[in-house]
Amino acid sequence: MTRVHEAGAADPDAAPTLLVKIFGRDRPGLTAGLLRTLAGFGVDLVDLEQVVTRGRITLCALVTSPAKATGSEGELRATVHTWAEAVGLQAEIISGTGDNPARGVGRSHVTVLGSPLTAEATAAIAARITAAGGNIDRINRLAKYPVTAVEFDVSGVPTETLRTELATEAAARAVDVAVVASGLQRRAPRLVVMDVDSTLIQDEVIELFAAHAGCEEQVAAVTAAAMRGELDFEESLHARVALLAGLDASVVDKVRAEVRLTPGARTLIRTLKRLGCRVGVVSGGFTQVTDALRDHLGLDFAAANTLEIVDGRLTGRVTGPIVDRPAKARLLRGFAASAGVPLSRTVAIGDGANDLDMLNAAGLGVAFNAKPMVREAAHTAVSVPFLDTVLYLLGITREEVEAADAQG
Repeated sequence: MTRVHEAGAADPDAAPTLLVKIFGRDRPGLTAGLLRTLAGFGVDLVDLEQVVTRGRITLCALVTSPAKATGSEGELRATVHTWAEAVGLQAEIISGTGDNPARGVGRSHVTVLGSPLTAEATAAIAARITAAGGNIDRINRLAKYPVTAVEFDVSGVPTETLRTELATEAAARAVDVAVVASGLQRRAPRLVVMDVDSTLIQDEVIELFAAHAGCEEQVAAVTAAAMRGELDFEESLHARVALLAGLDASVVDKVRAEVRLTPGARTLIRTLKRLGCRVGVVSGGFTQVTDALRDHLGLDFAAANTLEIVDGRLTGRVTGPIVDRPAKARLLRGFAASAGVPLSRTVAIGDGANDLDMLNAAGLGVAFNAKPMVREAAHTAVSVPFLDTVLYLLGITREEVEAADAQG
């Protein structure tokens, strides 16, 4: 019996349809050629999908059965095969009913990053998705360099459940995996907040100052312990800054000149700004450096500690409120409120224990080349030394980045 909707029309899911698939070497005009061939039989297009990989095309058209006045299904099959053979392709036509089944609830985007991305690791991620009750509806490559990034559209399992399942598998397979909820909000403007030391830049600023004071090793040891979460940050900050007492203030300009941006930092910020995102930094470092970075990179805001300078020399103290672990999260919330962006639309990026509250408060917390305890606690982790790979976690492809750069 034909199912009927309330409006009285036959259920389209019960109507006969044909899946027309062609594959072979790609060339211009194949999509138009297939559709013109099908148009001669008066069919309606239900679905259309095309993939080109290394110059080989797979093109699928789901169409209604031909109208009686324009020919039979057998004639359509023969005509399509003849056309495909003439252009050097193979064709497959499968009879059935309706369209694809509706996607399950709980829709997510799963981004997998690797350098290289092995078949073994990807297979393990796909298997874990299935074991969690998810279905992979579509796969798309986001980037081929400087890392390989592929994105799975998954349905049938809640995002948080999938994130937990895949975090374990990602750690075991040494790949980076990010799981974010699907929906319109994914492409809406965001607020992105970054740590500075060992995130936006490759350096630890206090160690650059310490090198000029001749106490670099002492400061580096305290910094490492603090970032591992072994020391209270405020206490360690005061202890390290005290070692800088007496330095001439001219060292500030020298340190600014020594700072090295992380590869991909400019690309990340430039692309985010083009998308209408607000971008800023919060740092346990010093305003003497972060303010210069803000101005140089066109950031929307910057917050950090301030080294006290009296009579042209560093006093070994900081002034004003300390930007520590809780303060970073408070600043994230404050910046979000002032920008009118809900926390669910915020992204935080950091590497140390001092960033954990901020990473957990954000809608998406990204541990960037982080300490083990930070990787385990964050929503996702990136372990390659390119900051712009964070764009792939937001569904932005390398081709889109390059096209935007070409347009200026």
